[in-house]
Amino acid sequence: MATAMGVGRFIYTPILPFMVEALGLSKSEAGLIASANYAGYLAGAVLATSPFLQGPRRAWLLGALITSATTTAATGFVSTMAALLTIRFLAGVASAIVLVYASTLVMERLYAAKRPGFSAIHFAGVGLGIAASSLIVSGLAAYSYGWREQWIVSGLASLMAAAMAAALIPNQAEPAVATSQGTAGRGLAPLIAAYGLFGFGYVITATFLVAIVRESPEIAPLEPLIWLVVGLTVVPSVAMWNWIGSRFGVIRAYTLATVILATGVAASVLWVTPAGAILAAALLGGTFMAMTALGLAGAREMTSGDPRRVLALMSAAFALGQILGPIFAGQLYDLTGSFLSSSLAATVALLVSAALAFRTTARAG
Repeated sequence: MATAMGVGRFIYTPILPFMVEALGLSKSEAGLIASANYAGYLAGAVLATSPFLQGPRRAWLLGALITSATTTAATGFVSTMAALLTIRFLAGVASAIVLVYASTLVMERLYAAKRPGFSAIHFAGVGLGIAASSLIVSGLAAYSYGWREQWIVSGLASLMAAAMAAALIPNQAEPAVATSQGTAGRGLAPLIAAYGLFGFGYVITATFLVAIVRESPEIAPLEPLIWLVVGLTVVPSVAMWNWIGSRFGVIRAYTLATVILATGVAASVLWVTPAGAILAAALLGGTFMAMTALGLAGAREMTSGDPRRVLALMSAAFALGQILGPIFAGQLYDLTGSFLSSSLAATVALLVSAALAFRTTARAG
């Protein structure tokens, strides 16, 4: 998760301002590159449930990890839009396959052992990857290395992490699962819609937060710190929200986290001060990955049988929201010169997502 999600998927955010400056990218082009990654994520989520991926899931998981690391490094060797779009698309495919297969393998074993709470350790890897990528990017920038070196070094670090994963994931028979497809329970449709709106609502801030910080003279000195704050707050977030979910219900916890995330998204553009920027980063990191886990866990609770298809369906809805978000924000920025309108639209989307999730709990109750 640290390799494919924390680095392979999210390192674009801290590197983006360097790429915009060196390549002269417009915000629309920057958003398009981000959306290509999320389009790949959608394709990967669909592919993960297709009959084409036959054979041991461990093999596909490790292959996707290697692909993620390779595409991360390869991004540093290209500069044309066509090449950037292609590579980031392939990186998105790999990250989705890793998420679906790794989460399926981990959650199957944890549910069988009656230890679902330990999934927090699995998802905390995303935060570690984000924190590591922040340190790599800011460390290389401090020594005047540019965006190309930042991608290449991050890719090499990811390859080493993939090798560690290969050594740690046991090569053993997979646990038996139901041969029938998962059957969705009542209330899953609004949860899927809420998950898609969550994808749209968080991704604008997750893509452009560092760019927002760089563009404001008052908070620009925080640029090396802000993505690190996101990563560090991701690490404990899943455990914290899992505990809240165990006390009050998974979907209720998801609903509360969505409202808190909406507050952080709004703060990123309405409270442009050092305190506001750090709060926005902390609320983003403290919720979005936990919400990813809570949403999948909620869907898993509503499903009987093999959960892989339902998990992929949730991931696909999430990806659709992510594809639209960066394009929408980039186009609005080029028209208005600000991320204010798009971020406020994302805030509204998150509040609607919270309302849909609350409706799901009302139906379940």
